[in-house]
Amino acid sequence: MLVHRSKEKLRNAIIYFVQNTKYCGKTKLFKLLYFLDFEHFSQTGRSVTGLEYFAWPKGPVPVEIFDEVESPGPILEGVVEVTKRTAYNGNVINDIAPLQGFSGEHFSKREMKLLVGLSKEYANSYADDMVEATHLENLPWHQIYEVEGQKQHLIPYELALKKSEYDQALKNIIDDKEFKENYS
Repeated sequence: MLVHRSKEKLRNAIIYFVQNTKYCGKTKLFKLLYFLDFEHFSQTGRSVTGLEYFAWPKGPVPVEIFDEVESPGPILEGVVEVTKRTAYNGNVINDIAPLQGFSGEHFSKREMKLLVGLSKEYANSYADDMVEATHLENLPWHQIYEVEGQKQHLIPYELALKKSEYDQALKNIIDDKEFKENYS
């Protein structure tokens, strides 16, 4: 369950992405949230929204809000409106429109920079482009779904750290004199 502050960040991140990118349906939105959270985690050790992501066939999915896009509940009710339409290829697309304005008061400067940067980078991308971007080798989804074969499993945030960063963090702990004294 999301705490109030994370819930407000999540709601406003959704509003921001929907207002500042084209073609922002459920799939694209989920990928933008994933990139926001995992990039922020790689920089600070904390996610922005507090969501957990699971390795589904089309990429990372925040299960907590998956069903809410279809039928808004406690997180999305009154925040967005979802309408369905059929795309040129016959797929059903969820168009998401905000029902309230964006409030940046819940975000740090770093978080805002990530929101803005991701929105610009993926402004004109389609959902299929977003799926492809999350499936790249050496990214967390790929590690869990493809390498480890843990389909539908939780994607640990720690996978956002590069192996060299992870190894260096472990080395720093091991080399720490106080650590050695207390745990040797």
